[in-house]
Amino acid sequence: MDLTAVQDKTIVVLAGGQSSEREVSFRSGQGMLEALQRQGLRAIMVDPGRDLIAQLQAVGADVVVNALHGGAGENGTIQALLDWIGLPYSGSGVLASALTMNKVQTKRILAAVGIQSPPYVLFEGSFSPELVPQALTAVGLPAVTKPNNEGSSVGVTICRDEETLAAAMRECLEVHGDVLVDRYIVGTELTVGVLGCGTGARALPVLELVPKREFYDYEAKYTKGLTDLVCPARIPEGAAHAAQEIALVAHQTLGCRGISRTDMHLDAAGQLWFHEVNSCPGMTETSDVPHEAFAAGMTYDELVLEILQSAFEPR
Repeated sequence: MDLTAVQDKTIVVLAGGQSSEREVSFRSGQGMLEALQRQGLRAIMVDPGRDLIAQLQAVGADVVVNALHGGAGENGTIQALLDWIGLPYSGSGVLASALTMNKVQTKRILAAVGIQSPPYVLFEGSFSPELVPQALTAVGLPAVTKPNNEGSSVGVTICRDEETLAAAMRECLEVHGDVLVDRYIVGTELTVGVLGCGTGARALPVLELVPKREFYDYEAKYTKGLTDLVCPARIPEGAAHAAQEIALVAHQTLGCRGISRTDMHLDAAGQLWFHEVNSCPGMTETSDVPHEAFAAGMTYDELVLEILQSAFEPR
């Protein structure tokens, strides 16, 4: 981007927040802050509190880079506040943020454009034993349980027997108020980042995730050395192009802007199965999108500047 457009502006990196991903957000935010400062830009970090408007006014914010993960920073709440006060910000707006934070609504919308998810069922409210046979009928075993509105693999359990499924469903309902039960797909775990806005968006190289734990859980995501990140993925060229197309269609259909990341599996039969879209993906040293950007020939600083550019694109 043209740095002269932001040379005299105060760029606020929002990081932290009150979600379960608070610490990871700080790591993403610190990386992005340092990248902006290396370019000679006036950038500061703000941890949003209950009076974010006053915090932004106190530092003279001209533009916001959103490094928040989960909660109000990713579900459209803070995006709505920034729209209300007329402050430009990077990344997706209210609608795309709210949709992508809700896994089931994302699946429903993308199913309408031909993107296939594994069989799933959503339960809300309190746990009762009769929910378990309903889940088994809809999904079968093995199954994956997760909250409908969390990221970073928070609350995810792989269930290979009925007893584990029942316990995982009970815990998820008690802690989060809902539980999404997906059929577990055996295959290669893939993720694809997308950069840009509208018709100018483009998919990055496909990343293959090889966790050294049972699956790509929270610890595997954010502990260096617990997951091998292979980019480009070791899959057939046709499957790679198809995965990129799924990510690009998801980004554009949901109205994502600036950056997104789409997660999926490739099974042994060559079928791609969509899982979810993350509208504020991690930007830490172990995060997926930076690795994909490196494989595309970008530096970390160039990636951050492109994300910043989305704040100035027409909405």
